[in-house]
Amino acid sequence: MVSFKLKSRHWIVDEFDRIIIGEGRKEILENIEKTGSINQTAKRMRMSYKGVWSKIKATEKYLDKPIVHADRKSGTSLTEEGKELLKKYGVLKERCLKEDNDIFDRVFGQEGRVIGGKPK
Repeated sequence: MVSFKLKSRHWIVDEFDRIIIGEGRKEILENIEKTGSINQTAKRMRMSYKGVWSKIKATEKYLDKPIVHADRKSGTSLTEEGKELLKKYGVLKERCLKEDNDIFDRVFGQEGRVIGGKPK
């Protein structure tokens, strides 16, 4: 029997389906927290500085709140709103994945989760 599993991705979008936050923006925010730099974030993610900055600005526009504070002296950091958005998205994703897996199990049963002969 072929084993298989469910993979899900989650985005929060506005009424026009423009992304507010998803995996990519989550990764941007996490990298800003780690590096304190948009430039380093862009390098780590193999994106242009402008690309990273435009995604941040788009999310800020949709939320009508700053999520990143950039300062030439102190570097770049998430605002409280940015930290809260990242935290809430993480909680949402965790809960969605749990529900997705519960639904998967109800539809396909445990045999769908057998990988390499052992239950996952």
